Amino acid sequence: MIKQIARVINDLNDQVNHFRKGGGQPICVAIVGINHADECIAYEGKRRYKTDGKTNKHPYQEAREVEGRLMAEVAPRYDEFLILKYRATNVRPYPFEWLDLRNTELDYVAILTRIASKYDERFGRGAWRPR
Repeated sequence: MIKQIARVINDLNDQVNHFRKGGGQPICVAIVGINHADECIAYEGKRRYKTDGKTNKHPYQEAREVEGRLMAEVAPRYDEFLILKYRATNVRPYPFEWLDLRNTELDYVAILTRIASKYDERFGRGAWRPR
């Protein structure tokens, strides 16, 4: 993940610049997933390799640094920024699990509630509710 973090940060910052370039008051939201798996198969183009914890770090070894950089360099530019923490190996049968399902659900509901409130603030009370 660390090999890709500069590109991800640039892409997210370019995206928020694009959102705001058109004027108005867009509600800028980013939802980013960070893998915390004990090991995985990584892909770079046609190259494939298994993480080993040394030369090729396991996702869980890099997750904290990745999250810290995203929170410092990207999150302040967005109205809402959510990190979804999960484990996935990229190995058949492709297991997937949330790091903490209950907190993931709570964080997701909370961000949706805050986005709806921001919509009301910017575009008029009740504007997001079906009529």
